[in-house]
Amino acid sequence: MIGRPHGMRAVNLQILPSAMTVLSICAGMTAIKFALEHQPKAAMALIAAAAILDGLDGRVARILDAQSRMGEEIDSLADAVNFGVTPAIVLYMTLLPNSPAGWVAVLLYAVCVVLRLARYNALQDDGTQPSYAHEFFVGMPAPAGAVSMIGLIGLKLQFGAGWWTSSTFLCIWITGTSMLMISKIPMRKMHAAAVPPNWAAPLLALLAICAAAAVLAPYLLIWVIIVAYLCHVPFAVRNQRWLAAHPEAWNDAPRQRRAARRATVSSPSPPG
Repeated sequence: MIGRPHGMRAVNLQILPSAMTVLSICAGMTAIKFALEHQPKAAMALIAAAAILDGLDGRVARILDAQSRMGEEIDSLADAVNFGVTPAIVLYMTLLPNSPAGWVAVLLYAVCVVLRLARYNALQDDGTQPSYAHEFFVGMPAPAGAVSMIGLIGLKLQFGAGWWTSSTFLCIWITGTSMLMISKIPMRKMHAAAVPPNWAAPLLALLAICAAAAVLAPYLLIWVIIVAYLCHVPFAVRNQRWLAAHPEAWNDAPRQRRAARRATVSSPSPPG
């Protein structure tokens, strides 16, 4: 019996991350189709699927040692489609049809996503960044912006029409999200956050609650995630500023950093 060449298996595995990225693009484009057919629930589900695939493809590439420049470019273009163009069209068709101001707002959002991704790519090639920079996003990441957009649809599906579906509120929210994405406000990368050992059990319990909420009240869960993410921003800003002022802690473990920060806060200020 003739076995399969070892090299063929390696090549097949190497294309898996790019295949996941292509699938995410298909999910994003199909979400637009469902929005045009006035099926917002299906559109939201496909945007969520695209976000999950986006979060997994990079990790799979690192596990398989399949990272490449082409893969990075495909991933960036997929983000522009899935988290820029798709949420803009889905939101416009669902909540802002025939609204000139709404069209301007979603155009602004899509453009800001592209600008944010371009800046992210440029920073990846910037060798002058401090070592702690990889722990933070500069501005709101595109997937978080997309969650912020589809959360508006979730409000209507959960509560019906109200002030939260008015053109004025929607345009203000969309503009605010757009500005956050192109801002220079540091936002923590979730995979770079260290969890203290004594927090493990409560976080697992919280994960179980979120899993139940995803079934029972998915639209409310979206807003819990949005609010929690926005609440973390002041802490991310404080952490980034502390690291910028203490280069000696850049290479320390998270536990050592926390101890050093507490010591800095508790130590008395020198007399002026």
